Amino acid sequence: MSETVNLHQVPETMTLHRALWVGRLMSAFVVIALMADGTIQLFAPSQIASMLHETGFATEATRVVGPIILACAMLYAIPATAVLGAILVTGFLGGAICAHVRIGELGSQPELIALLLGAMAWGGLYVRNPRIRAVLPLIR
Repeated sequence: MSETVNLHQVPETMTLHRALWVGRLMSAFVVIALMADGTIQLFAPSQIASMLHETGFATEATRVVGPIILACAMLYAIPATAVLGAILVTGFLGGAICAHVRIGELGSQPELIALLLGAMAWGGLYVRNPRIRAVLPLIR
């Protein structure tokens, strides 16, 4: 018995496959950025001491913040806990944005990077997870 191919399904399947990989790449970028930040905070806090001082945080705070960032990144990287990870990542990045707004750095580079990472975290999850698209449809 021969199988027939529906020509209308092939582009849709290819588009979904590409979208899945775009979502994975976006999510991987977020995880790598957060893991790098958490690692620097844990093992090389002197490299970011001036930035911490500018935002009003003590260098010793990196011993607490570093593991939190790493935990958020790991939760986001695991598919079963990705939504919880995205929520926690968003909260963490929102706090970073708030710290920069508080000191009058509206639109600063660190603030824009935090905003971009948060958008990429949810964008990557949205593109690669059909359940998220069902809950948050862009088009009805």
